[in-house]
Amino acid sequence: MRASFPELPPGFRLGTATSAFQSEGSTDVDGRGPSIWDTFSKLPGAVLDGTTGEPACDSYRRYRDDVALMARLGVGGHRFSVSWSRVLPTGRGAVNAAGLDFYDRLVDEMLAQGVAPMAALYHWDLPQALEDEGGWLNRETVEAFAEYAAVVGGRLADRVEHWIPVVEPNVATIMGHATGMHAPGREMGFDSLPVAHHLLLAHGRAVVELRAAGASSVGCANNHAPMWPVSEDPADVGATKLFDALWNGLFLEPMLLGRYPVDLAPLVEEAVRPGDLATIRQPLDFYGVNYYSPIKIGAAPEDSPIPFEVCELVGYPVTDIGWPVVPDSLREWLITLRARYRAALPPVVVTESGAAYSTGPDGSGVVDDQERIAYLDAHLRAVAAACQRGVDVRGYYVWSLLDSFEWVHGLEQRYGLVHVDHQTQARTPKASFEWYAAVIAAQTRSVG
Repeated sequence: MRASFPELPPGFRLGTATSAFQSEGSTDVDGRGPSIWDTFSKLPGAVLDGTTGEPACDSYRRYRDDVALMARLGVGGHRFSVSWSRVLPTGRGAVNAAGLDFYDRLVDEMLAQGVAPMAALYHWDLPQALEDEGGWLNRETVEAFAEYAAVVGGRLADRVEHWIPVVEPNVATIMGHATGMHAPGREMGFDSLPVAHHLLLAHGRAVVELRAAGASSVGCANNHAPMWPVSEDPADVGATKLFDALWNGLFLEPMLLGRYPVDLAPLVEEAVRPGDLATIRQPLDFYGVNYYSPIKIGAAPEDSPIPFEVCELVGYPVTDIGWPVVPDSLREWLITLRARYRAALPPVVVTESGAAYSTGPDGSGVVDDQERIAYLDAHLRAVAAACQRGVDVRGYYVWSLLDSFEWVHGLEQRYGLVHVDHQTQARTPKASFEWYAAVIAAQTRSVG
């Protein structure tokens, strides 16, 4: 008989996730400085619905309410990010005590409610003052990040269980610097790859600083996707392998093997200095996978400036944001990851996975988001299947706890287990919230 809930390994952690810029609001209070997303989101047309990170979910002021929701869910852990601009308003130098104190209170509140904190230091919100000096194209930004890691680690390492230095460096590189779709809006193509090296180096430097501050568990949260060629034509297969190296291997191989993919190494070699790859390849306590869907790739036309193109993946349902729902490709990726990296791969945590569905309250105030329940159920079953195949997966963090600011999509796309009325900031747990709470309770009973 089919189990009522996914059968996950004993001790498997079920959690939730948010990020600072997407949820906190209060962008100009208590000494916080501007970030690149403050600047970018105010550009005409940059965000589809014209919204910005103010007030987002107003979590800076409502964090106790949000932690209470985590406790009501029963989650084992919650992943949040620290706003660099809130702690160091210009990216370096004098610490903004009010900003650091906020995260101190947040962590204490989570612990008081039985929620284990997972803190990310960078979720794309670079202080604008550092961008004005070249941003991630400037190697000095790496040293500023190491300073920032030391400051935050020095205050919180005694209480934060897990740490992530940089969230999705591939997205920050490609979307922010190659295509210009995200902040800071640079359109550099392959010339953006030094950004990838500097983000990876920042990751390594931060791992060192966090461990020096007493952090006991440090990992990553890299966005990954299986790559499917549009056909078996050698040109399509070759283009797919190249994009796989760019999206996946460019970040996996340095972190786990201390090298760059051979086809891409020449594009970053001018940025690499002796010792850099050893710094990047710090031992990790867990490898975080952020997953949404597979990507179909074909060879680009001969006159294209890049040799590959992303093709439509047909035959699957899609979320409201238009992304295909293919749960089994999560199982595929987890098994592929283990097969490729074997002993170099630490225990895996799915640090982010979720779906955009815009279901709102009905006449009775109920948010009956059955599509999200089906999505999460299927993806947790995919993780369970990977575990049964021997992949050491230890957790799954749902994106997101709240309906938050979704970057270029603004407030129009809703990923939350909790519906947020963006006019009143009222929180309404959805049907998926209650379902996830039941899954967590069942998982807790299974090991009780």
